[in-house]
Amino acid sequence: MKHLLPLVTALSLAAAYPAASQQNPVVVELFTSQGCSSCPPADAMLEELAERDDVIALALHVDYWDYIGWEDPFGEAAHADRQRAYAHTAGRRSIFTPEMIVQGETDIVGAKPMKLGKAIAEHAQRAAQVELTLAREGNALRIDATALENLASPVTVHMLRYTPHRTTEIERGENQGKTLGYANIVEGWEVLGSWDPAAPLSMTSVLEGDKPVVVILQSKGTGPILAAQRLR
Repeated sequence: MKHLLPLVTALSLAAAYPAASQQNPVVVELFTSQGCSSCPPADAMLEELAERDDVIALALHVDYWDYIGWEDPFGEAAHADRQRAYAHTAGRRSIFTPEMIVQGETDIVGAKPMKLGKAIAEHAQRAAQVELTLAREGNALRIDATALENLASPVTVHMLRYTPHRTTEIERGENQGKTLGYANIVEGWEVLGSWDPAAPLSMTSVLEGDKPVVVILQSKGTGPILAAQRLR
């Protein structure tokens, strides 16, 4: 049965629900770990999503499973902190892997392609609240945004980079002996500042290297994601 999972995932995510808008992509954050035996199916789902232009799929590897025998080379404490912040906002006392957060609002624990596809489609149908554009000139990234409706302030401006794909041979822990692929591995997440949407946003940030960059505009804290764009 495990050989059928990629096919089932692809059918569930690509065919069961209509595509989102490439102009207003839906953000899917996967909190995962190489030390978690339940995570490989969710990692495979994210690999499927990473191929879509209408979804910004992000893998945030956490560090809290490192103690059980395998230290995830992509794990970062900041990713676990972000997951805890989502749990606090939602009134949950516990965090789990794998967990997907869709557009900063809908949480899905486990690898559930139909539920994930439904959540992406529902968020994609919502009217855009912000027009966000990115432009790169050399090592400078220009970020411009305009609110399309009245929004509460402040809005947090996030920027991150990611590695599109890596493969790891896991030597210890719950996934010992497996060689697993990972997509869109997040690194270098930073907060660029706050934005008052009563006026247009115009700011620049320094970029080094050629890895894809993502900018996310999110309601204060870990509230709903209002807009996101990327440059590959």
